[in-house]
Amino acid sequence: MSDSTNQTIATVGLGTGGPEVGVQGLGCMGMSWAYGPTHDEAEARATLERALELGVTLFDTADVYGFGRNEEFISPFVRANRDRITLATKFAIERDESDPFGRQRIRNDRPYIRQAVEGSLRRLGVDHIDLYYMHRRNPEVPLEESVGAMAELVAEGKVKHLGLSEVTANELRAAHAVHPIAAVQSEWSLFSRDIEESVVGAARELGVALVPYSPLGRGFLTGSFVQAEQELGEDDFRRHQPRFTGDNAAANAALLEPLRKIAEARGATLAQIALAWVQQQAQVHRLAVVPIPGTRTRARIEQNTGATRIELSADELAALEPIAGQVAGARYADMSATSAGRE
Repeated sequence: MSDSTNQTIATVGLGTGGPEVGVQGLGCMGMSWAYGPTHDEAEARATLERALELGVTLFDTADVYGFGRNEEFISPFVRANRDRITLATKFAIERDESDPFGRQRIRNDRPYIRQAVEGSLRRLGVDHIDLYYMHRRNPEVPLEESVGAMAELVAEGKVKHLGLSEVTANELRAAHAVHPIAAVQSEWSLFSRDIEESVVGAARELGVALVPYSPLGRGFLTGSFVQAEQELGEDDFRRHQPRFTGDNAAANAALLEPLRKIAEARGATLAQIALAWVQQQAQVHRLAVVPIPGTRTRARIEQNTGATRIELSADELAALEPIAGQVAGARYADMSATSAGRE
């Protein structure tokens, strides 16, 4: 199961009326930000090309990733393959470049949205964005203003489809009433299942796709690290997340045992089983699910896309079911900007 393959992945509609995309996308953030320096930029660029060869067509970035540099990094690839890919980027988070993982400001006001889209279009070198997300929600700004401004961008041809990230079920319904929402991007993995309480049901009801970010628990579910403070570099933001430090990290590492057993029995990697679980939530919850794992290497993109062809048995799903309820530590030190923090 873990062998690389040239088989292309299946496709799915990204929400009612949304574009047809590969059932797995690619999160591009880590290619230039958040997970330490990219030592082999040529390999990262080759990974983008290999992903497209394997049927990955949804490529995800944001203006805050590297303060615009991630958009600039993928721009040559995007422009060279513009008609073959679905380009997603986001607005709303302002950070201080001198403190990249510190305090953030959430901007959802109309003037900022118009300024943000122009900046993204310029950095990406394109005339439109296929899927434009509100990255985080500022409850002090009415959704009618924010989504109304985003809808104006659709009318002007600068944006094709709208998305939201880390919104509650009620926020999704309210936004969808202003303009159709194609996708909701939220954290969803074997370690993070809070969106199943109400967001997933609302998305199914409205015909909105789910785009899980961090489907591999920011790499923790792959077994590649345990103690973030000891094993990861100073510029890796996982050092600031409660799940990956101290006693929490040790306790959470022990939770990978059922994952490890299934992977060994199938001749697959931990990552493939964790991704297969996320992909299978499409059947469990009866809606489109397009996870966006990130990677910088071709070998990993081949493994990750291979996970779309693994179907877990009822017994395997049952073995994995208890994990999320036992995870120690929150997704972020400050959960106020997440859907779980406002539900």
